[in-house]
Amino acid sequence: MARPRNFLLVIAAASAAFTGAAVAVAAPPTDTLVSVGSPVTPFSQNKQNEPAVAIDPAHPNVVAAGSNDEIDLESCAAGAPDTCPFTGGVGVSGVYFSFTGGQSWTQPTYTGWTARDCLGPAPCTPHVGPIGTLPGYYEAGLVADGDPALTFGPRPGADGSFSWANGSRLYYATLASNFSATRSEQTIRGFEAIAVSRTDDVRSAAAGNNSAWKSPVVISKQSSTTFSDKEQIWADSAQSSPFFGNVYSCWASFRSNSKGNALPTPLTVATSSDGGTTWRTRQVGPATDNGINTQPDGCTVRTDSHGTVYIFGIGTRGGQSMQMMYRSFDGGAHWAGPAEIAPVVAPGVIDPVLGRPVMDGIAGARVDLAASPSVDIANGRPAGSPATDEIFMTWADGRAGLNHEQLMLTWSSDGGNSWATPMAVPLAAGDRPIYTAPAVSPDGTDLYLVYNAYTTPYRNNTSDPRNLVGVVLHADVSNAVPGAFTELDRSANGDPRGTSQNGLTAEFLGDYVYGAATNSAVTAVWNDASNAADCPAIDAYRASLYTAAPQPAPDVLASCPATFGNSDIRGGRFSDPTP
Repeated sequence: MARPRNFLLVIAAASAAFTGAAVAVAAPPTDTLVSVGSPVTPFSQNKQNEPAVAIDPAHPNVVAAGSNDEIDLESCAAGAPDTCPFTGGVGVSGVYFSFTGGQSWTQPTYTGWTARDCLGPAPCTPHVGPIGTLPGYYEAGLVADGDPALTFGPRPGADGSFSWANGSRLYYATLASNFSATRSEQTIRGFEAIAVSRTDDVRSAAAGNNSAWKSPVVISKQSSTTFSDKEQIWADSAQSSPFFGNVYSCWASFRSNSKGNALPTPLTVATSSDGGTTWRTRQVGPATDNGINTQPDGCTVRTDSHGTVYIFGIGTRGGQSMQMMYRSFDGGAHWAGPAEIAPVVAPGVIDPVLGRPVMDGIAGARVDLAASPSVDIANGRPAGSPATDEIFMTWADGRAGLNHEQLMLTWSSDGGNSWATPMAVPLAAGDRPIYTAPAVSPDGTDLYLVYNAYTTPYRNNTSDPRNLVGVVLHADVSNAVPGAFTELDRSANGDPRGTSQNGLTAEFLGDYVYGAATNSAVTAVWNDASNAADCPAIDAYRASLYTAAPQPAPDVLASCPATFGNSDIRGGRFSDPTP
């Protein structure tokens, strides 16, 4: 592959670091259910995906997680039994808490706009009642639409200054849309915005108290055609930083519906210096997209112990997909970049019915963001010391071809000025990584990798079994280079055919997995299908869509096993095996 223009200087890494395959664990998996409030039936109330997780640096046993959680939606049996719609006005931003570092979880029940008692056969009439998702959106004229992103930061004091002694604040960023379709009653302009919820009392929030959460704040600037999407959030959590307490959120701002391509699409960053009450929004880089150059998307944001802010995303230059980086050295006021880090080959093939990339077979789960960068930095939180500030990046890559996908890893020990040559992490035989995430200990001595993988090859039918797993790896980091990886956990097998889009035409897993580390352990979360039953009637329906005689969708609950669609979030706390 030709070296792209302006490619960063790369440093050679010791290939011996990855000698041999990852070592499988001998013991059974020790992971646990995170989405504990979810029912096993009916679809789509039993559907969760796209998890995120955050650890409180000042109280590392306190952990919060989020997912796309459809616990409050109507059953497919409500109204037409062959449809499973998103119920109007009902949120899907699930939230979960752990006070054991991720070993056990609770899912609170709040009050909001709900359809969880719409079990059919009568059409659904949603109303105020119990919800298992973020509260306060119905009251604000909004709907929390998922794509969760979470971070803990210090709480501001009465004088506005930040200190961990003031306590901790949890930030939860989510997509948000208008509750009302009536223009005069709408809260935002455009189709989707980015909103942030906050709580200073996670114990009260975990107990189901709506009042523990502040009212959501819309942080994106919206026009009548704006669709803000794929957001991430991060608090500067190192007390050594001159911008300690700042919070940063990045997202893609789709600004029109031009021929279905939603162009232009600038990368946007918002910064708050007052604990998330007010935000300053910046467009980072140009907005123009074309067939040769596209702007970074699928972003990730992090900070180092000196307060440098890093934004990463995947874009194209000269037709080549690239991992890219922007940096700010003044707390988000100005941005430099994008620097081109590494070439990327997105995995998967375009499904002729979905029109989007899939990896496990026809009617598979879309994998649009599989090649997007996931990043973590050893910033020494909460104090900022000891800190190596080493940056680790992973992604799923298709350069070796279908059924030979790789988990790529690169790192930088000099603030992103130079990067190790990307290397494929040795995985267990048959693992085909889909979504990946690194988590580095704050002191930089331990690197963990979390990933979902298919272990079966691409299927040209919907009748043959498929398999999905979640995996956690660990490597020691010595002299800025990760050593050999060992496997800490491999989840139970699950058939992703048992997962589903609400429209029933394909499987669904969302876009992410996640991990967060302390100096003694990692907390990881991933998508799980081990309790989702395959439905032959749905398989036949999906297969028919690839023929000249497509069939109508079946009556889901009457035709399928009760646990069809029962995708879960699983994860856990995994100790450093080499303390």
